[in-house]
Amino acid sequence: MDRISTERDIVALLGDWASGRGPLYRKLADALTRAVEDGLLLPDDRLPSERGLGEALQVSRATVVAAYQELRGAGLLSSRQGSGTRIASDVKVPRPTADGRVPGGTAMTIFQRLIDGPGELISVAVAAGGAAPELAVTLRELVRDDLDELLSGPGYHPSGLPELREAIADYLTRNGLPTAHDEVVVTTGAHQGLVLTTELYVSQGATVIVETPNWPGCLDVFRSAGARLVTVPLDEEGPEIHTLGTVLRERKPSLLYVMPTYHNPTGVLMSAARRRRIAELAAEHEVPVLEDNAYMTYHPESGVVPAPLAAYAPPGTEMLSLGSLAKAVWGGLRIGWVRGPAEIVQRLSRRKVLADIGSPVIDQALAARLMPRLDRILADRSKELGLQLDHMDALLRNRLPSWRWQRPDGGGALWVELPGVDAMAFAQVAVRHGVDVVPGAVMDPDGGHANHIRLPFTFSPEVLDELVHRLARAWSEIARHGPAPAVQVVV
Repeated sequence: MDRISTERDIVALLGDWASGRGPLYRKLADALTRAVEDGLLLPDDRLPSERGLGEALQVSRATVVAAYQELRGAGLLSSRQGSGTRIASDVKVPRPTADGRVPGGTAMTIFQRLIDGPGELISVAVAAGGAAPELAVTLRELVRDDLDELLSGPGYHPSGLPELREAIADYLTRNGLPTAHDEVVVTTGAHQGLVLTTELYVSQGATVIVETPNWPGCLDVFRSAGARLVTVPLDEEGPEIHTLGTVLRERKPSLLYVMPTYHNPTGVLMSAARRRRIAELAAEHEVPVLEDNAYMTYHPESGVVPAPLAAYAPPGTEMLSLGSLAKAVWGGLRIGWVRGPAEIVQRLSRRKVLADIGSPVIDQALAARLMPRLDRILADRSKELGLQLDHMDALLRNRLPSWRWQRPDGGGALWVELPGVDAMAFAQVAVRHGVDVVPGAVMDPDGGHANHIRLPFTFSPEVLDELVHRLARAWSEIARHGPAPAVQVVV
């Protein structure tokens, strides 16, 4: 099969290839070599032209020519008249099980950052901070009071530690969604909840409706199951309701996936009226819904958060609610949950047994103690994040006044429009200034939002200062030499 790698494909594979020391052509050649060694580029794959790749990477054509020449000399590339530049047909590739990097998908380079470690880059791929102070206090309490009793049991709880299921049910009930413990399955993070739900509802060729933009990790889970993704744009209240009604009627999807509180990456909070209308449409068209409320981070003190979408569902609607402690407490506390009809929760539990038998018990016991305090933890973190948001907002207005964004309803990031510039191109310049940026096009299954980036503000003021300083330098460079010379930049 003749696989042709487009410029965007190569950019996604190379990640932060330009960081570090040394000439650009050598770093590009090294990055392409790693992609072949890792099995991401295969024998006979066609590469872009020197000019096309240079434009995509925001380097000169001469840089790509020099890199290609070095790889030809090493026997890694071959070039034939009329056939372009290809990976050599006799290059040895690793067995699939030996691939040391995160496989496939638009989220590949984002997750690879976690594997590779921080390095010299400021990475804005993940909006996460340190642990909430309550975590250390609660862990000491657990060790002091309950650890011996906890360790005396067998440690296997496929649906979740009973006291944690009760604590999650109580939390959801307090927040407007009456829930019993048998309507909750504990998962190893919200991501596992998404995977298990996808396994249950999505088969090869099935249609899944998603909002756009969206988080690449979620999109890749659906794609890995063979789903066809149909997008619905957002307005200030959530998914645009007329479009949603049309695709529900015409496409007969297997699943509707939405992020009501707060949407990632835009930070939009779905209104109560929009939640009610979406629940009614789902019931009318008999479409299962997965609402993802794992993005619990900043929310204004004056803001009123509606009850979960499932609280508005007519009787009989198949509505599942995904939650997590990762954003509210700590990303290293890999505890999430799915709330749904008891019979569906049973089916998810059977799938979870096949995946990992059960989530770590000590983590679950710690989470059970944290759940009654979660509202207070969220309030405290919101105050801190509000200050960080104010700081980021002021920095951008001062250093990058031509950028456009709206203050989010909540969450942990700004959704920023770069006027007149492709964010994929800007990301290539930014990485050479020490910032790892996620372009908006990878968050849109249709390839839209190409001039947007997601910019987390979940950093200390000192890191935010340096982050915006580096972004401003990158913006100044692309304004002078990049694809949009007419852009006016103030730095």
